[in-house]
Amino acid sequence: MIKKNFIIIVLVLLSSIVNAVKIDGVSFKKEYTLGKQKLLLRGYSTLNYMLFIKAYTGAFYLKSEIASDQALSETPRIIQLYYFHKISAADFRNATIEMIKKNTTAVEFQKIKDQVDTFNGLYKDVKPGDRYTASYLPGHGTTLYLNKEALGTIKGSEFSKAFFSIWIGEEPIDEKFRDRLLGKK
Repeated sequence: MIKKNFIIIVLVLLSSIVNAVKIDGVSFKKEYTLGKQKLLLRGYSTLNYMLFIKAYTGAFYLKSEIASDQALSETPRIIQLYYFHKISAADFRNATIEMIKKNTTAVEFQKIKDQVDTFNGLYKDVKPGDRYTASYLPGHGTTLYLNKEALGTIKGSEFSKAFFSIWIGEEPIDEKFRDRLLGKK
């Protein structure tokens, strides 16, 4: 009986290892289900601040048949970020506005400004070990989670494209981080 229970425990532990990847001590699932869509891990990376300070590590998920250069198209997607340091909600709000403005024209930004303001109201302070997850499901919107708690959903594909551009757009927060999330490096 003890031998049987030991084998079961080992098999359960092995299955969790097989279904996850680890980077800088942080585990990410290899897949998520969003609506009825199965999204697979496309890539993962750590973002360093001032070259050597780990800010956060992240993982990005897409349907397997979606090419990385189509990641901002009208397709389901998820980004999950694990934080190594405290960050205030105000810092998230400021960075979101700055990065969305870098990835949109002035006219595009004005069209989604109310959505950005509403989304910015969802942010909470994070502490080391917290995870923000953002998912986009076409027809439903972009949902922000903090440690699996849904904070709110913003409708609109234009908003979602601008928001996800922070990490995977033409002017991302870091090009190497973007390329690794998209599985290009």
